[in-house]
Amino acid sequence: MNNISSEMYSLMERLFPICRSITGNGVRETLNIIKEYIPLNIKEVPSGTKVFDWEIPDEWNIKDAYVKDEDGNRVIDFKCSNLHVVNYSIPFVGKLTLAELKKHLYTLPNQPSLIPYVTSYYEKRWGFCLSKNQYDSLKKIIYEVKINATLEPGSLTYADLIIPGKSEKEILFSTYICHPSLANNELSGPVVAIFLAKYFLEKRNNYYTYRFVFAPETIGTITYLSIELAHLKKNVIAGYVMTCVGDDGIFSYLQTK
Repeated sequence: MNNISSEMYSLMERLFPICRSITGNGVRETLNIIKEYIPLNIKEVPSGTKVFDWEIPDEWNIKDAYVKDEDGNRVIDFKCSNLHVVNYSIPFVGKLTLAELKKHLYTLPNQPSLIPYVTSYYEKRWGFCLSKNQYDSLKKIIYEVKINATLEPGSLTYADLIIPGKSEKEILFSTYICHPSLANNELSGPVVAIFLAKYFLEKRNNYYTYRFVFAPETIGTITYLSIELAHLKKNVIAGYVMTCVGDDGIFSYLQTK
């Protein structure tokens, strides 16, 4: 492993445990770490702000979540994996029978050893994700359930970096910073984007201007477009979304009309 590969891997190890979502402190922590590598401009847009025909949602943050058995053992534990909680789950405290609890559980029956990633960004509900093997081992007892989270007015956080070139014409690179502990479908894109930006920052005499955008998917990019649309329409001549670049899959390419 060369020095750059080792540095990229070390950065992924730092970012992987952070519980990210489309808003919240996990996104801020992630962008502040990225700012150690490249000079990002980090920006906040308040909840309730209209962005085209969308609206910035309330901000979600989570401290802890668990399902305990009658002996007080955490049979589902957010602190073991942040994938265990349905992302954007509303706060909840209660005691449930197994039948009641199962209404809020999500698995991957065709991949019984894996924890699925489930979100509920725009629907107020709560839930837990677990492997099908773990699901099948649950006993018919009363469970103590707690999700220590907040969903309240705050803001959406995104960041960009513009590297000026000789030309005002821009190449746009966009990547997502909203998923929690998912290495390929999240961190591969931002980490590659960071080191590509470092390359252009260190390179002299860039002809094109390069724009890097780090934003939550869908609502984040919609927000960015709503703010920067006029400039982007005038100057951007090519754009690339950097995601799922950590495996051996082929790259996809969509030409303009």
